[in-house]
Amino acid sequence: MDRRVDYGFWRRLLFSGSTVAYWRRAAIDRIKGRGGCNVRRLYQLALGVFLVFSASASFAVTPDEMLSDPKLEMRARTIAAQLRCLVCQNQSIDDSDASLARDLRVLVREKLNEGLSDAQVLDYIHARYGDFVLLRPPVKLGTFLLWASPALALIGGGGAVWWNLRRRRVALSVGATLTEEERRQLSALGAKGWSQDQSPSAD
Repeated sequence: MDRRVDYGFWRRLLFSGSTVAYWRRAAIDRIKGRGGCNVRRLYQLALGVFLVFSASASFAVTPDEMLSDPKLEMRARTIAAQLRCLVCQNQSIDDSDASLARDLRVLVREKLNEGLSDAQVLDYIHARYGDFVLLRPPVKLGTFLLWASPALALIGGGGAVWWNLRRRRVALSVGATLTEEERRQLSALGAKGWSQDQSPSAD
């Protein structure tokens, strides 16, 4: 007896025009609230799924840190993305797994639970830890290095590359200007020095 599954039959059944139309119509009915699920619940479900996936993408934020209210958690993640990890320095506290970054994330969520606005939470952290804790600190004389450090690093790296290339170019140009006699003399000096190094020393 042939027990092979006719995948073509199931494919035609699942993806036929009537089946697709049925599921499309059911989805529209649910969005409009006629299927027992209103738009608000769908929004909360979508937000919860987004937070789960965003939390799994950012390994720093642990489940015990996350707030039960999806909207508050979203605000906390937005604020944390603007604060610098004082240990890593090149990461936000939302991305850093340092213990100090975790403490700051918990502090942000505590302040949100107290009813503070996003701006008030940022001002509180700023007043407590200074300009350096902000990934985008205010532009002033004291924060010049924070703003200029990427450009300075780029200029410094480019200058080092240019200097090395220039030294190599100068060395090649000097070698190219030697006469044939000077090259023979240099070769003879090199060979003489090598032979002296290889000769056994007298006891």
